[in-house]
Amino acid sequence: MPKNKLLFAISSYEYLAPSFVAQGGFDVGAIERKTFPDGERYLRLLDDAWGRDVVLLGGTPTDLDWLELYDLGCAISRTGARSLSIVMPYFGYATMERAVRVGEVVTAKTRARLMSAIPACEGGSRLFLFDLHTDGIEFYFNDQHITRHIYGAPLVTTGVRAMMGDRPYVLGATDAGRAKWVQSLAHTLGVEPAFVYKTRDAEDGHLAVTGINADVRGKEVVIYDDMIRTGSSLVQAGRAYLQAGAEKVHAVASHLVLPKDSLQKIRAAGVFTRIIGSDSHPGSQLLAPEDRLGCAGLLAGALER
Repeated sequence: MPKNKLLFAISSYEYLAPSFVAQGGFDVGAIERKTFPDGERYLRLLDDAWGRDVVLLGGTPTDLDWLELYDLGCAISRTGARSLSIVMPYFGYATMERAVRVGEVVTAKTRARLMSAIPACEGGSRLFLFDLHTDGIEFYFNDQHITRHIYGAPLVTTGVRAMMGDRPYVLGATDAGRAKWVQSLAHTLGVEPAFVYKTRDAEDGHLAVTGINADVRGKEVVIYDDMIRTGSSLVQAGRAYLQAGAEKVHAVASHLVLPKDSLQKIRAAGVFTRIIGSDSHPGSQLLAPEDRLGCAGLLAGALER
């Protein structure tokens, strides 16, 4: 019986597989993929999963990623894997974890139900989730799949320390909504937290900055957010800190989504000296290697617990 775990990755996460292999204890499984003329997809596991402890690596940036993760998970289970560990560095639709208006689909829950439909393996099925937008999402999954939420705080704090060195700085938030996270990270880093206060216009929904809770004059500010998508709120907060007298502003995020030309627009704003974040999302590959914080060590380590 092989001692190493058999590692498969969905197509959009093949970039992260070598980082897992570098941690040791993995054999890489191959997958055959092709697309039929009518658009249907063909998938086949080329390495036998029978009796193996299998790890399936795949975040869910798109609906196709969700389906590939589900299809491969079902195939691994049905071909006789002893156990299955699904590692999801990025959980898509995390901001749709609840309904605000009548008729809204709580997509985080429906997608969790989809993953929960993967047949359980004899030795158990587990899901590892990384830095969820909301803690409660892990409890949306069926009880036959054990979930574990891996927090990215060690990765973020290590990255911020490396970026800032011995220079004094303040850890900032984009708004008061992330205050709890920023306070916790600032405490670990031994720095002062800062928050931007905003009000929403009742007519057009526009958010306007009304103040900052800390004195940032002459200091550098590192803004933390769990994910960077279009970056509009991030840029707005960065400008607020600069207008309040900050010397420089940097950004760090758990998930670098960065769709379309978002990164170019953020950089064109001329607000941030540096942007760093984990490599949990394919969008992270737009950043230079030195600006990407590898999450493989943290996630691979969790598999050994």
